[in-house]
Amino acid sequence: MLEKMMKVFTIPDLRMKILFILALLVVFRVAANIPLPGVNPSALGDSQAFGLLNLFSGGGFSAISIVLLGLGPYITASIIMQLLTMIMPSVERMHKEEGDAGRQKFNTITRILTVPLAIMQTFAMIALLKTQGVIGDVSMFDTAVLVTIATAGTIFLMWLGELITEKKLGNGVSVMIFAGIVASVPSLLIQLASTFSVQDLGQYVLYIAMTIITIAGVVFVSEGQRIVPISYARRTRSGAAGTGHARTHLPIKVNQAGVIPIIFAISLVTFPTLIGGFLQASSNPRFASIGESMSAFFANPVFYGGLYFALVVLFTYFYTAVIFDPNKIAKNLQKQGGYIDGVRPGEETVEHLSHIVSRITLFGALFLGLIAILPLMAGALLDNTNLAVGGTSILIVVSVVIELIKQIDAQLVMHNYEKIQ
Repeated sequence: MLEKMMKVFTIPDLRMKILFILALLVVFRVAANIPLPGVNPSALGDSQAFGLLNLFSGGGFSAISIVLLGLGPYITASIIMQLLTMIMPSVERMHKEEGDAGRQKFNTITRILTVPLAIMQTFAMIALLKTQGVIGDVSMFDTAVLVTIATAGTIFLMWLGELITEKKLGNGVSVMIFAGIVASVPSLLIQLASTFSVQDLGQYVLYIAMTIITIAGVVFVSEGQRIVPISYARRTRSGAAGTGHARTHLPIKVNQAGVIPIIFAISLVTFPTLIGGFLQASSNPRFASIGESMSAFFANPVFYGGLYFALVVLFTYFYTAVIFDPNKIAKNLQKQGGYIDGVRPGEETVEHLSHIVSRITLFGALFLGLIAILPLMAGALLDNTNLAVGGTSILIVVSVVIELIKQIDAQLVMHNYEKIQ
């Protein structure tokens, strides 16, 4: 691994890509530590929802920074557009069948949709922070300034994320959330060291064991594949089918969706908290009562954990359906003269692939759901809440590292191929 990293920095193009991404992440971390004007971050309370908001923003929420929303509105806009591909044929054609021009138009609409979502979420966030005493009574002009700054921060992060994605060394959204998690590790270690007690040694050992098991589980599921054997009829030089056949395989990953379902679920599971905080700040007693009830309802760990788990499972199936199309794969196999052993080309192949994907996705979805609610389960086992295992954080970190290693390997292979030519 060390030899590979040394080789990476000997290739000018790859070295410049890595340094460029690191520079953007430094800019992101600086922005995440610039607070909004007139706020008191020390008054911010501690809750599961706030922890997810902070994770989602890459650490910008805890500092009530100019990027406190993170990429939340952009991800919400992406969810809406992905849903539209499932229910509107015109959007599906634009996204899948119209080539690069269609995808560029699809991405442009997503960016435009991000702006009103960021404005609405900022209004709700300001109302929520008022109930926490983080923001005092502000005038309409001051509110407009805060909304403008926070919205601009989200658009700025969206731009940084797309610049990272263009370098083909990881997804920009995941990489920026990854950077926020890694940046929080030193302060977490300092906090654990300051509260260390010999009496809690058993809990620390349990925490380390749970972390190692979680990492091993994430790697195992992320790399797990179902191999589907594929045969191709041999062809002669004249194009006629020969008597023999060539064999290959189609790998279907257990977790095809990666960390996207958890990121999508976080976006939705924190939304009721924002709405509840917004309603609590209302001068109308009925709306304020509804807001208090919503906040109390979603503060219940059983309901909150159940909803979070269900959303992760749902989005795993949803995103897998978006990126894995059995009909398209079956058509491509038929065009190339390929077939699955014992399965007829056409509809039977589609049904066979759909059956395999639905079964292995169930395992992957349940695993992601358990990882998502791991902090709640760990909190029940560990008296020291600082030791609660951040399953979502571990999943994002490990998944991003695995993806980065794969893409760096691909870049190295491409570089070696170009040298041979």
